[in-house]
Amino acid sequence: MAKKTVTDINVKGKKVLMRCDFNVPLDEQCNITSDDRIVKALPTIKHVLDGGGSLILMSHLGRPKGERDDKMSLAPVAGRLSELLGKKVVFADDCVGHEVKTKAGALKTGDCMLLENLRFHKEEVIKDKAAKEDSQLREAKDNFAKALAGLADIYVDDAFGTAHRDNASMYTVPSVMEGKPRVTGFLIEKELRFLGEALSAPEKPFVAILGGAKVSDKIGVIENLLDKVDSILIGGAMAYTFFKAQGRSIGDSLCEDDFVDKASQILKRAEEAGCEIVLPVDSVVALEAKAGVENKVVAYNIESAWRGLDIGPETMKLFVEKLDGAKTIVWNGPMGIFEIPPFDEGTKAIALAVAEATKKGACTIIGGGDSASAIKKLGLQEDVSHVSTGGGASLEFLEGKKFKCLEILDDK
Repeated sequence: MAKKTVTDINVKGKKVLMRCDFNVPLDEQCNITSDDRIVKALPTIKHVLDGGGSLILMSHLGRPKGERDDKMSLAPVAGRLSELLGKKVVFADDCVGHEVKTKAGALKTGDCMLLENLRFHKEEVIKDKAAKEDSQLREAKDNFAKALAGLADIYVDDAFGTAHRDNASMYTVPSVMEGKPRVTGFLIEKELRFLGEALSAPEKPFVAILGGAKVSDKIGVIENLLDKVDSILIGGAMAYTFFKAQGRSIGDSLCEDDFVDKASQILKRAEEAGCEIVLPVDSVVALEAKAGVENKVVAYNIESAWRGLDIGPETMKLFVEKLDGAKTIVWNGPMGIFEIPPFDEGTKAIALAVAEATKKGACTIIGGGDSASAIKKLGLQEDVSHVSTGGGASLEFLEGKKFKCLEILDDK
């Protein structure tokens, strides 16, 4: 998916409307607890401002359900962005309306403005399917998009975290701006390069590591990867659904009974496709998922009342061996309940092994979500090739789904 980026267009003297992902975590006093998403947007922001454009930024924050909620205001983001840029960022109290249009019109070269939370308007999240079936909803969504589109000459999408959504700001706005430049920012460009190349032209051996709680969340990913990867290492609670499919006792471990047959089919399909699925050979089990409780390592069947909460030491060794020599690695999902020691050891071991593989020249991609949180918690984000900014988006990308909000952007 080779799309034009901000480097392919001239922004001098132009007003640029940029969709960011400023969905940052806030504490009860509305202080930002992590500015990571703001920092990652800076390269594109600075490129536009340094290139002589004036910039209008838009984003959502939280789920205010189409009504104003000051606890989810983007005002703290405007303040932090002002500090990071070393210049005042104009903040608009709304994202559409006469006052917003006036403020946008007054922007001069090098000025930057942030619009208030898009999701304070229900029109932002009207589903395309609903809009097609209801003319009033369609009109409301279109009018909202037209109001945003009318603020600028150029559209830039740099919000990969919402790239799988059909929100008005992500799809309807660039649709309305047909004929004007519609490009990606550096953040999305990087996501498309790493995730796209991993799926279309990976250097082999290609190993995928999948974890997390539910097989149902990863079925699409597994099915899409079967004929692309050499091995799939499966950890996390999802492994116990596969164990049950093999006839093993899993005690009180989490299992999706509705997907046991599907897991069995996947094991068979993997064998036919020549893809090695590697399941844990031991588990760390406990009677409950709490720090400090009694736990033990079980090699095969798990007794009644005990539940698997992490991969065991032999599995850690096995998985690390499978990663040694890999040229492309994609990881999505933790190996255990990594928020609660000692059930974080498997995830740590995988994180360190992925970082080690990167040192040896492998292309390593962390698929957002809990895997990204684990990598950051261990301070290894600079020791891997790419940490995706979108958990749900990266998962759908790995499933091979099309993102129409990206497809509509200008091709190179």
